[in-house]
Amino acid sequence: MSNSIQKQKIRYRIRKKVVGTAATPRLAVFRSNAEIYAQLIDDENGVTIAAASSKDKSIAAQKATKSEKSKLVGAAIAQKATGLGVTVCVFDRGGNLYHGRVKAVADGAREGGLQF
Repeated sequence: MSNSIQKQKIRYRIRKKVVGTAATPRLAVFRSNAEIYAQLIDDENGVTIAAASSKDKSIAAQKATKSEKSKLVGAAIAQKATGLGVTVCVFDRGGNLYHGRVKAVADGAREGGLQF
């Protein structure tokens, strides 16, 4: 079985259990080779509440490793969430293993004040 098919099966298995609501949105993380993206999603209404990525000007301008930028993305999404009054969310690792850059996003979001 190829890596992409295996990752897709893991993603579907996670999404069966993890559902975001308006009160507790889903913090979805997408990791590409070069960048990392995080979104707070309300699945009931099908809308993205807030988003942050390593392409944001404030984060992209910094000279840092990809893991350090991932932590900044987590802090940025937490700041946007608290600005909207969201303090609790559920974490969706998007089929990735919970280590490295994905874990850095989670740690940054926790330090920023999000609970999950």
